[in-house]
Amino acid sequence: MSDNSKIAWTQATWNPVTGCEKTSAGCKNCYAEQLVKRLKAMGQAKYQNGFTPTLHPGSLNEPLKWKNPRLVFLPSMGDLFHQDISFNFIDQVMDVILKCPQHTFQILTKREERMNDYFSSRPIPENVWLGCTVENQSTKWRMDCLRQLKAPVNFISHEPLLEDLGIPDYTGIDWVIAGGESGNKARKMEKSWVLNIKAQCDASGTAFFFKQWGTWGEDGVKRSVKANGHLLDGAEYQAYPIPKKKP
Repeated sequence: MSDNSKIAWTQATWNPVTGCEKTSAGCKNCYAEQLVKRLKAMGQAKYQNGFTPTLHPGSLNEPLKWKNPRLVFLPSMGDLFHQDISFNFIDQVMDVILKCPQHTFQILTKREERMNDYFSSRPIPENVWLGCTVENQSTKWRMDCLRQLKAPVNFISHEPLLEDLGIPDYTGIDWVIAGGESGNKARKMEKSWVLNIKAQCDASGTAFFFKQWGTWGEDGVKRSVKANGHLLDGAEYQAYPIPKKKP
């Protein structure tokens, strides 16, 4: 667990599960998979299974140690709703979440159908935001799955954004994150794609958070992620959603 995350839209990360399998185009250059390889080579015990989906019961109670409220992204090194993660273990994760009402937990998945299946028979905790990744046109259907869930915040991550999304429907979506890919093999993101997403968010009243350009800058030049920054037409757009309250 890290209480000083480098991920711009969260404050901490929690990994009671690690590992995953590629499921769509956005997974091609998975940052978590590359990081796990390095951590395994460094001898870190938690990552000796590599990127094979793995449960970490010893990490379950980590959020209980934090008293100050924070946004917590989980898991940053895998997918909680991977088919190899049992609903029984996810129940244990939710039990810890319920014991930490001071924190807000941001769960992001590419397996929204299994997430829907899980929550079809269980309430969504009031301190949980649910999200899914939509990186291209062929994964826009995930948004329809997400809309079925009545979380305090439903959010979409368009990262890495791989193509223009046309006219995405953000009805029922509270928050949209967009960003370009990083790494030596990063695929280029066009400014027009991002501006289109922002325009649709503005039209629907959806909070828009532009995370980064990534390896390719706004001008199409390859640089470090830090050098390319996160400004869009010279301005910062990093809005957060207002959680819905139960009636």
